Amino acid sequence: MEKIETCKCNVIHEELVNEVKDSIPDEEILYDVAELFKVFGDSTRIKIICVLFKSEMCVCDIASILNMSQSAVSHQLRVLKNAKLVNNRRQGKVVYYSLADDHVKRIFDQGLNHVLE
Repeated sequence: MEKIETCKCNVIHEELVNEVKDSIPDEEILYDVAELFKVFGDSTRIKIICVLFKSEMCVCDIASILNMSQSAVSHQLRVLKNAKLVNNRRQGKVVYYSLADDHVKRIFDQGLNHVLE
């Protein structure tokens, strides 16, 4: 088994340590970022995001494309909406869902590019 060496230096690079400490976002912000990535951690939600890349759609259409129940899709859309990743609008009795903004597509595309490397 390979032994991992620990840092044995007695000199702390104070300027670097302080600079890095100052650059770390507040704990609350880091928590929110972690929660955002948890939402992306579900393949069903990722499929819904992929569907919404193409067009704004209602629950019925999304459920049909993904071969899922409308209630299951509605549940996942609620999670995505709470995370501010999708928007909805009502037209009569039908609610249409769309991606909230270009950030959602960029986050997804970055993840996809990373996986495909």
